[in-house]
Amino acid sequence: MATNTTGTQTEENLRSTAESARDSVQAEIAALRSKVESLMSDRVSPVVNRMMDRAENAAGDAAATVREQANRLSETVQDRPIAALACAALAGYIAALLTRR
Repeated sequence: MATNTTGTQTEENLRSTAESARDSVQAEIAALRSKVESLMSDRVSPVVNRMMDRAENAAGDAAATVREQANRLSETVQDRPIAALACAALAGYIAALLTRR
């Protein structure tokens, strides 16, 4: 009977140790999760926000440039319609030559 009692105590000790280890690991995971969230909000999020702002500014600048170039082209076509027609015909001819090959 003493062996049975000792076996039960050993099982209880092992179970207690396993539960303690599990609790410790869960606490460490929670602490790490908290640190990662803190790093994300303190360091990563501001960098991502700055990059998004830069991308938005670049897109806005590119759109403005495209509008400006389109306006210039439109003015050039209105000022020199024959030259514009000749350029378009030449571009079409070159495109046809390139697609034949």
